[in-house]
Amino acid sequence: MSNLTKRDLVTQISKETGIIQAEVFTVIQQTLDAITTALASGQDVELRNFGVFEVRLTKSRVGRNPKKPEKDVMIPARATVKFKAGKIMRQRVLLRTQELSKK
Repeated sequence: MSNLTKRDLVTQISKETGIIQAEVFTVIQQTLDAITTALASGQDVELRNFGVFEVRLTKSRVGRNPKKPEKDVMIPARATVKFKAGKIMRQRVLLRTQELSKK
């Protein structure tokens, strides 16, 4: 099973809606740009029934280089994006539990 790409989304949405792919691509790209801009400016992004994107600050910590395990490296605190799945997404993904546990 391969990954779903932006190109795959454009093709699928174009087929389902009849909108030309160039317009679908523009809408998807502008959506992603708006989400990125909101997160970069400190806003959380909530997409009902899908999930919430929020920026969190990770704590600084000590790491180790596997090639030089005797030397500790300080990893500084930094902002990262956290995603919390919405209720409908959680329920639908939960259905894959048995399929994944068989592997």
